[in-house]
Amino acid sequence: MATDTLHHGAASEPHEHHDATGTKVFGFWVYLMSDLVIFGSLFATYAVLMKGTAAGPTAADIFELPFVLVETFLLLFSSFTFGMGVLAMNAERVGQVKAWLAITFLLGAAFVGMEVYEFQHLIHQGYGPDQSAFLSSFFTLVGTHGLHVTVGLVWILVMLVQLSTMGITPMTRPRILCLSLFWHFLDIVWICVFSFVYLMGVL
Repeated sequence: MATDTLHHGAASEPHEHHDATGTKVFGFWVYLMSDLVIFGSLFATYAVLMKGTAAGPTAADIFELPFVLVETFLLLFSSFTFGMGVLAMNAERVGQVKAWLAITFLLGAAFVGMEVYEFQHLIHQGYGPDQSAFLSSFFTLVGTHGLHVTVGLVWILVMLVQLSTMGITPMTRPRILCLSLFWHFLDIVWICVFSFVYLMGVL
């Protein structure tokens, strides 16, 4: 009887961990949907205000598409490297997970650095967010995305520390999965930003 109870407990423990992981990931999906509403509102605001240049510069005047293309490729490739990290996690290879997350961090940090440089360059030229409704909505939309990426970078650093101290456990696994969803979500949002704001603005 006692042996059967032990076997039953051992068999049910992975199932409980699986249920807990599924619940956390589902809860994070709910959060992402609320975040999607925020970005949807910012996109709608930009669509309304993009022509409100107040006789100032238009999107075609200030956007440098080759520069933004480099940003885009950095973030797209970082999404690939994060995917490789998740595959390594599924294979229980903690060293590879840390390596892929570190590469993802470097790519994401380079993206944020380029975005900060773009903002500084525009403000230095006199195209700050206070100059027109168009620029205000642009800085708000792109800046909100950049802030999210920065939060993702901090999260990656936290996960690297936890992986170094705890390894791949029922605690760290769902956190990496949620971070993966967050990072891919930001990648999709940026594709929309690139297409709707930059590409349509220049063409």
